[in-house]
Amino acid sequence: MNPFFNGNNDDKDKDEDQQNQIFPFLPPNYAVVVNAQGNVKINKVGFSYTSLFFGILPAIMRADWYNLACMVGVESFFAMLLTYITGMDLSASFKSLGLFFEILWGAIYNLMYFRHLQNKGYIPENENSKNLLFKNHYFKKITK
Repeated sequence: MNPFFNGNNDDKDKDEDQQNQIFPFLPPNYAVVVNAQGNVKINKVGFSYTSLFFGILPAIMRADWYNLACMVGVESFFAMLLTYITGMDLSASFKSLGLFFEILWGAIYNLMYFRHLQNKGYIPENENSKNLLFKNHYFKKITK
């Protein structure tokens, strides 16, 4: 379903180039994925500066509860491990590991997001997105 054609889903009148480029305004490092119900997700492929600056908030804003739980679980585990090893306070452990986790989530959050979308049944919307996702190893090979 194309959100920019005002509910007109009659693709017979549109040429093939227009069908393949529903989102021509996107930068080249953004990918578009769609599921069987027609839900469209657009996201950057590469380093997530929003996760670098805001930590787990991008996962909350995207309603990406699975990855949010993974991120909070990993952070909690390592903060508790640091507390156990050093004996410092738990809140001090979270603070001392904060920069490390912000850099880590910045490096891998977009990968985690696209992999979870693929597991939920999303596929690349066009050839550009497909090439970008497979070239950067964000999507595993589709076995259909």
